Amino acid sequence: MSGQGQPQTINVADLDAPQLLDVRRQLEEELSHLTSSFQQLKVAQAKFKACLSNVGEVNPNNAGRTILVPLTNSLYVPGKLTDTENVIVDVGTGYYVKRSRADALNHYSSKVDFIREKLDSLQETVTKKQDNLQYVVNLLVVKESELARGAGGSTAAASSS
Repeated sequence: MSGQGQPQTINVADLDAPQLLDVRRQLEEELSHLTSSFQQLKVAQAKFKACLSNVGEVNPNNAGRTILVPLTNSLYVPGKLTDTENVIVDVGTGYYVKRSRADALNHYSSKVDFIREKLDSLQETVTKKQDNLQYVVNLLVVKESELARGAGGSTAAASSS
């Protein structure tokens, strides 16, 4: 009973062609999902970098300047920059807090760093999955060529009799 709960290890080279096709399909699906997640993280990282840049623009030199204030993603209204020491920070799920510029910069910098770490980790996973997929595809080619040779050899033997 001690074997229960332990994952079973199977050598993919021992699998037949239909099983390898299933493994290939599963790896392709996983790779597609991971690639999509990678792209979404890149978009999020770009948004946080833009926030860093925007917070950097709020400084005493720009006090009293007319700026465009976003109401939605595509609707902006003109406004005057009066408080250059504090900004409103989106902390997620529709919550906003007033923070000093330095705190906002730290907040967005930590978000960018966190996402960079996740991207690096995800890139390693994607690379491993791609290597696994390539290995399975190569195995499939070998198995199919063995099947073709076996079928061709038995046909030749049958026709010579």
